[in-house]
Amino acid sequence: MTDKAGSLIVDLQGTSVSAEDSEILNHPQVGGVILFARNYESREQLTQLCRQIRKARKAPLVIMVDQEGGRVQRFTHEFTRLPFMAVFGKLHDENPALAKQLAEDCGWLMAMELLSTGVDLSLAPVLDLNKGVSTVIGERAFDACSQNVITLASAFMRGMHEAGMPATGKHFPGHGGVVLDSHVANPVDERSLQELEHDDMQPFAGLIKAGLPAVMAAHIIFPNVDAKPVGYSSVWLKEILRHRLGFDGLILSDDLSMEGASISSNYAERVKSAREAGCDIALLCNNRKGVEQTLDELKHTYLLDADKWSKLQADFSGTSKELYQSNPRWIKTRDVLTRLHHES
Repeated sequence: MTDKAGSLIVDLQGTSVSAEDSEILNHPQVGGVILFARNYESREQLTQLCRQIRKARKAPLVIMVDQEGGRVQRFTHEFTRLPFMAVFGKLHDENPALAKQLAEDCGWLMAMELLSTGVDLSLAPVLDLNKGVSTVIGERAFDACSQNVITLASAFMRGMHEAGMPATGKHFPGHGGVVLDSHVANPVDERSLQELEHDDMQPFAGLIKAGLPAVMAAHIIFPNVDAKPVGYSSVWLKEILRHRLGFDGLILSDDLSMEGASISSNYAERVKSAREAGCDIALLCNNRKGVEQTLDELKHTYLLDADKWSKLQADFSGTSKELYQSNPRWIKTRDVLTRLHHES
């Protein structure tokens, strides 16, 4: 097996791998696939799709999805409906021990269900704080209190790891303090680094100490720290995340097709800027022309060493559908989470 992997994450257009998809997947720059609701029809189809992806790609890759819960759950039919993570924060106010255990069980169940189809990881948990202002975070966050987020997100991560799935904390250094959604706008947060360190950054610092393998950078500008959006900022990624917080895992960009990432109309330039700022992996989603432009124009091939890309690869042992669906933990957790979803 090769000790190098590509660093660009791309998407697929349908529910199977087309000839065009296969050509893109075999470009040396590509290192993985992110799936969306349009790529899903059933568990059986998803399992076959993951097999097709791995067969089409000769070199190592990872398959990922956003399966957080609440409104951000790409696969719902034949999967357990997961509640918003804020449900665990509310429960924590009443029964901390129960909330912590359920968050761990939720991370485990989510991971087991995905792993059994061949998906390596869900981009979770969300480590943002729910400050009641963000139009895109809100109840996706566990809580407004940083210590409660550390407790619950750490439990969620433990559950993912128990199942064999790596975790990805997002959106560094915190998206909860801005109103605007970086998918469609350019959020600016005027707070100082000291303010952020004592608040929004605490969950990232806490989970890094607990062994968080990957972090996703936010498309937010913090002008009192650096003029560039975080995903393009070596100040944020190299000086603060790497040096100050001691993070030695993988840094992922958020989707470089988002409005908050629009530093250039040239997508190859966006990918180059993100990589040179410190992102190990660049995501470019829902923009096939942008992917083609990047693969055609990007002269330098950004590759990851095995000790890097292997941090995102799942352990698929013991995750068959038959095994987990007979597990009392899955049965009990599914019932509780389904009820919490309907109540939330």
